[in-house]
Amino acid sequence: MVSIVSSIIGTVLLLAVAVMEVLLIAGLPLGEFTMGGRHKVLPPMYRMFAASSIILQLFGAAMLLQGSGLMNMWFAGNVIKIICFVFAGFFAINTVMNLISPSKKEKYVMTPLAAVEACCFAITAFLM
Repeated sequence: MVSIVSSIIGTVLLLAVAVMEVLLIAGLPLGEFTMGGRHKVLPPMYRMFAASSIILQLFGAAMLLQGSGLMNMWFAGNVIKIICFVFAGFFAINTVMNLISPSKKEKYVMTPLAAVEACCFAITAFLM
């Protein structure tokens, strides 16, 4: 049950960030929440990074749902477990990077979000 709840929480957060990335690509002034907050509106090169981030967010959401049994598996269970641990590590590092960001918006919004994501992936991986 804990794995299902954590995977749903993680999936909702990943989808929310994917929506934010779409808005960044569309040119909305949300750049202070990402990539160090250097740009209010992301320049074209950074928008490509945002696009690749959407793919990563959606893949991570699928792995969480598969790891908790809420979605048919694309990979063997052991592979999904490893992928979830990799995502947990990625979001743990991302938590630290957001914490040291010069952008207050990134620091105070994205840091806890990344920390929760790291926990959701770790819980899902451990409970598989």
